[in-house]
Amino acid sequence: MLRHSLTVLLVFLLLGCQSLSSSRSLFDELGGMPVIEKITDNFIDEISFDQQIVQHFKESDIDRFRAKLIEQICVEAGGPCTYSGDSMVDVHTKMNITEAEFNRTVDLLINAMNKAGVAHRTQNKLLARLAPMRADIIYR
Repeated sequence: MLRHSLTVLLVFLLLGCQSLSSSRSLFDELGGMPVIEKITDNFIDEISFDQQIVQHFKESDIDRFRAKLIEQICVEAGGPCTYSGDSMVDVHTKMNITEAEFNRTVDLLINAMNKAGVAHRTQNKLLARLAPMRADIIYR
């Protein structure tokens, strides 16, 4: 009887832990605004050292890019932000970004998240939310 009671208690505890972890937003999993800002700053740094990708940013207002990327990641992660930037189509039209350049930029974002200490599982969740933008970015 004691063994049965302990088993039932363990099941309830595990279910409770599972519901707590599944109720956390991606925004919270990332670490909120401080980590989103760190990811963004790391990403800008990664871009600045990549000769292939930095060319696409030579005419960009980096302060605006930073602010809008923070908003965008916050929104995509379910945070309390509103994206006030231009559409991805408008931003990337005439940039002629290739699939290889897009993939390289994703690699730089992954590096930025690694440097910010974001768990791989959480990175994958964010990347999955950002992935639909691909069609609005490449070959424009």
